Amino acid sequence: MEVNGVERYSGSCGCGQLTYRLSSGPMIVHCCHCKECQKQTGSAYVLNAIIEADRVTWDGDATEHNLSTPSGKGQVITRCADCGTAVFCSYLVRLGKLKYIRVGTLDDPDVCWPDVQIFTSSKQRWVPLNPDIPSFEEFYNFQDVWPEAAYTRLNAVFGK
Repeated sequence: MEVNGVERYSGSCGCGQLTYRLSSGPMIVHCCHCKECQKQTGSAYVLNAIIEADRVTWDGDATEHNLSTPSGKGQVITRCADCGTAVFCSYLVRLGKLKYIRVGTLDDPDVCWPDVQIFTSSKQRWVPLNPDIPSFEEFYNFQDVWPEAAYTRLNAVFGK
């Protein structure tokens, strides 16, 4: 689907060599303030659009980097082989069945506003929280937060 000449859910790395497309919109968008995301992105937080891994296709050379996570299971970050931009990751605690798309790499990042703010207990003090977006000091219960249609998609991924 195109909006103003831009594929609604497509994106690329910083140099444009690695491109990707989502076959649907994400299930949910996290604004994560955890220290791990701050360290890995060099920013105060990261916006991740969560989608089923089989709904993401990409072209171009990529590298994968394994990094630790607080769960101990780790994650795999996919980066452009040329410029090193991180375009998405997969948390192994989720068995690699989901992709966490870095919203800033979308051609039109405005299509993915955050649905929830997480790990706000470790946010930078100067970052204000939007009172219109649910926020949690740590994580949350999926069933309590995810819209019903998204929660159904999530359960389908894990055969529930």
